[in-house]
Amino acid sequence: MDVMPQQDPESRRPSQPSPEGPRPPHDATPGADPYVMPAEGATAVPPPPPTLRTTLRRAAFGAVAAGVLLAGALVAVPDGKDDRPKEPGPVERAEAATTAGSPASLSDLTALIGDRQKWVESHPADAPSWATLGSAYVEWGRRSADAAYFWRAEEALKRSLEEQPGERGNGEAWVGMAALANARQDFLAAKRWGETVRKQDPKTWSVYPVLIDAYTGLGDVKAATDATEKFGELRKGVPALARTADLYRGQGWREDALATAREAADRATAPAEKAEALHRLGELAWERGEPEEAVAQFDAALRTDAGHHASLAGKARALVALDRTDEAVAAYQSVITKLPRPAYALELGELYASLGLDGDARSQYEKLAGLLEQAKAAGVDESVVRGRYESDHGDPAVAVELLRGQWKKQHRGAAVADALGWALHRAGKSEEGLKYARQAVDTGVRNASYAYHLGVIERELAQYGPARRHLEEALRTNPAFSPLDAPKAREALETLGEPPPGGPGDMQPPPPPPAPSQEPKREVRPEAKQEPEREPKPEPKRESAKPEAPAPAPSQTAPAPSKAAPSSPAAVEADASKTP
Repeated sequence: MDVMPQQDPESRRPSQPSPEGPRPPHDATPGADPYVMPAEGATAVPPPPPTLRTTLRRAAFGAVAAGVLLAGALVAVPDGKDDRPKEPGPVERAEAATTAGSPASLSDLTALIGDRQKWVESHPADAPSWATLGSAYVEWGRRSADAAYFWRAEEALKRSLEEQPGERGNGEAWVGMAALANARQDFLAAKRWGETVRKQDPKTWSVYPVLIDAYTGLGDVKAATDATEKFGELRKGVPALARTADLYRGQGWREDALATAREAADRATAPAEKAEALHRLGELAWERGEPEEAVAQFDAALRTDAGHHASLAGKARALVALDRTDEAVAAYQSVITKLPRPAYALELGELYASLGLDGDARSQYEKLAGLLEQAKAAGVDESVVRGRYESDHGDPAVAVELLRGQWKKQHRGAAVADALGWALHRAGKSEEGLKYARQAVDTGVRNASYAYHLGVIERELAQYGPARRHLEEALRTNPAFSPLDAPKAREALETLGEPPPGGPGDMQPPPPPPAPSQEPKREVRPEAKQEPEREPKPEPKRESAKPEAPAPAPSQTAPAPSKAAPSSPAAVEADASKTP
């Protein structure tokens, strides 16, 4: 679906040349042109007229030369236009990035917003332009952490749908509404908007990125996988590689995620697209406990695009792991002024607390509260970040209430499951929190914090073997995953001590079953059930028991008695009388 806004035809019309032709400079005089060669010799006598042969030769040469020059001019400058390609401006670059499904630089995005704002003032009925403006507002608000732009985005998208409803072909406004819902952490609404577009036109590739984000937030791994595969079929290249790498990362497939992310970084060309790919490589390096590599990738992203502030936050996180805390504090302070996301404010507060700077930590937590209020006023749901803060630094009961609300809204991704499980543990409900913490780890995400939370909950419930295993996993995945929690994980692991010799008890093989008795079972005859019960006699031991006497041999003439119906005493006497 073509989503490009209509452009002013006057803005794209080339400038017309002057009918009078190029004018000479004001100070130019005849004979003073430095590009005109002077006449040879000093005499003013005209040369003699050329002969007829010379005249014909010159005419032939002139005709050939004129034809060559004319053909070259027609090839080089078709239709009389300049042969030099026009350099795309910031608006064109932003539109090209949007069309390709790649991020635009913040400066180009700003230019696009200004261009569309000016256009819709004079063309208020242009629904595609309103949709483009609304989507640009969403992207700006998301990448600048300025949630106030989300209200502008909502107004622009609604205006677009008023001018042209989605049922009449304005699917891009619906896609913008889905992106807005994702930015506000309302994944269920994003799913509804996106699936409406997909139902109307399954080949609208622009809807699949927002569907991937919605399904991921809802914890629907299968739907997210299907949407990623479909997006790769419709839109190949760097955007599809980036989404595939994120999918692998979310399922814990580190090697596949790394290989795909590297391919995306190698193929990216635009600065904003390249910076995003390098940032992804930095995040993967951080998660696997390689802070030096993470710093190098984040620095490369910032050199490529200085406006990629998320890479500055990633660098600050990695600097803490390298014990370069002064640099980390400076980086955090800088990024919070440029990209004031609540998660970054919480990380800086915990860094202050780990350094013993309790006053600075309290001040930072107050700033965090202000950012959370601003987000709430703009309709953004930051319950997960607030729940994490309340669990460790505030009221765990409040955290449980907030995160239960997320779970009821079907926000059941790994992050919500981990936060809810930890909040329940901190509120004294470890048994209930255990299932949520396990669900977060079972998604496959290689997150050291998730493994640490599960290990602590298992230790609280006296499940020492699994607790030891998950605490070791957390420190093996990333030894410096948190300035506050990583030391606690090491301390908890030391308290548990080494496992018992021979491995955990629950890992021992079960004891062998007892050997069956060698004593054969005695056959109970049917008539024994009809006989009166007799007092059982003690059975002699097998070693001293004598073998029973064999029964008399049957008569050669009489038929053998049936085993199923033994002979009665009367029958025996009758048989004996017949014996000769």
